[in-house]
Amino acid sequence: MTQFKDYFSKQANDYRNYRPHYPESLFEYLAALVPDRQAAWDCATGNGQVALGLTPHFQKIYATDASEKQISHAFHHDQINYSVAVAEKVGLGNQSIDLITVAQAVHWFNLEKFYQEVQRVSKPGGIIALWGYWYFEFPPEENHIDQMSRNFFTTVVDQYWAEEIKLLLQNYQTISFPFAELKTPLLTMETQWNMEEFLGYLTTWSAIQKLIAVQSHEPILEFSNRLVEAWGDPERKIILQWPLHMRVGRIE
Repeated sequence: MTQFKDYFSKQANDYRNYRPHYPESLFEYLAALVPDRQAAWDCATGNGQVALGLTPHFQKIYATDASEKQISHAFHHDQINYSVAVAEKVGLGNQSIDLITVAQAVHWFNLEKFYQEVQRVSKPGGIIALWGYWYFEFPPEENHIDQMSRNFFTTVVDQYWAEEIKLLLQNYQTISFPFAELKTPLLTMETQWNMEEFLGYLTTWSAIQKLIAVQSHEPILEFSNRLVEAWGDPERKIILQWPLHMRVGRIE
């Protein structure tokens, strides 16, 4: 039986409040690949961010997550049907889904069993889209904050990432992908955050949560104190960007 690694329930509310949002151009691109937009399945939906983004384009979105707490914090919408289920056994009907999406999560899956489920629930010629993002990018004028942050992550945080995260670090290029692969556009998330929002985002990282569990909050507090000096006015908004790394294919 598949064992679900629940790294995110503890910070589910922070995950909803402090995660950057995907650009509308992402959902427009995906919708354009699917002529029949009756049903989409957003697997490992978390707080439902992707599911919500799909609502203008699909009649029904089935959004599943193995974490009941994540589902309890999800965005509500009449077109979204939320349920608690592992990726490898979702309970949807055979050949019922036009588009399958997995954002920032496929590295946790048993890929062989997940792909079997994908083949079962997808309509012939359906689309599967996997994507993730990694380190954020500060604008050039904020290089001092960028360097301080990168140093903190490489010297303190990186040792606490789970082994599966390496697949994300490799931009998902090393995972098996037994589908007719399609070319993807270069897409980027962008947001403006003040210092509190930036720190809130960091608390959603599973490695940060593990660091806190092992070493208490002290390393985070030390970094926060240094960040106050570098950031200046804590209410000052800074633009951050995240390139999206995608694998998209047609299920044949």
